[in-house]
Amino acid sequence: MSQPAIEAVLRIDPTTEAIPMVCDSPHSGTTYPADFGHVVPLALLRQGEDTHVEALWAAAPQHGATLVAATFPRTYIDANRSLTDLDPDALDGQWPEALSPGEKTRLGKGLVWTRMDARNPIYERRLSVAEVRHRIDHYYAPYHAVLAQAIQERYEQFGALWHMNLHSMPNDAYERLGLRSEHPLADFVLGDRDGTTCEPEFVQLIEDVLRGKGYTVARNDPYKGVQLIAQIGQPALRRHSLQIEIRRPVYMDEASRERNDGFHRLQRDLGDLLGEVRAYVSRRIG
Repeated sequence: MSQPAIEAVLRIDPTTEAIPMVCDSPHSGTTYPADFGHVVPLALLRQGEDTHVEALWAAAPQHGATLVAATFPRTYIDANRSLTDLDPDALDGQWPEALSPGEKTRLGKGLVWTRMDARNPIYERRLSVAEVRHRIDHYYAPYHAVLAQAIQERYEQFGALWHMNLHSMPNDAYERLGLRSEHPLADFVLGDRDGTTCEPEFVQLIEDVLRGKGYTVARNDPYKGVQLIAQIGQPALRRHSLQIEIRRPVYMDEASRERNDGFHRLQRDLGDLLGEVRAYVSRRIG
């Protein structure tokens, strides 16, 4: 297959003195490749996007962090999934490596999404092995390479690293996950895989700043973090990784995907948070 028509990943380096902080947004891409071949309406497909997340955190480079963002949509290929999390029944041939599809793949939302929900399959066909390999080689792999390089550069420079994996979540997240909750979805969900990927002091800082801004905050409920923070977060090696989910109605209209009146306030608040993060990280490496 030919090379992709879009640049798969953007990297924005610090505009001030760098700190060992890397932020990445793997699901905010809104450029749909021409070879997608989906049959569901684009408006429905866009429900998979973390639309505007990279813009919400645009101040990260001003505070010394590197910001990495995907340009392609997660429904095309999901950069926050394992390469083995693929449904062999969705393919028209034999995959050359061993696969280990998990719960997300069962729901149609693994490495390559196959349905938006039970009533809306994304394709009317099986995907060829060649086209899935193309998506891996030209979108998934470049994203991981750019992110890994940014992380390695900062870790080698400082001997420590803090990573924030940035997302948004639908207002009906519990329902989509098939979960029942006695409380409403929080404005922010901080995921550290039950305390295994990030030092608790950093998680507490994020929670305290957000609560101080008037937002509700939960930990690991309903999102604990997936592939990226699992492979990056190694606190014993001073590599700390935290997933941050934002409830979409806080900043956008979920139906139209347009920014709402809360967008600019949230963007300012996250800029303040990044300032607190810079001060914290600077103390920890000082």
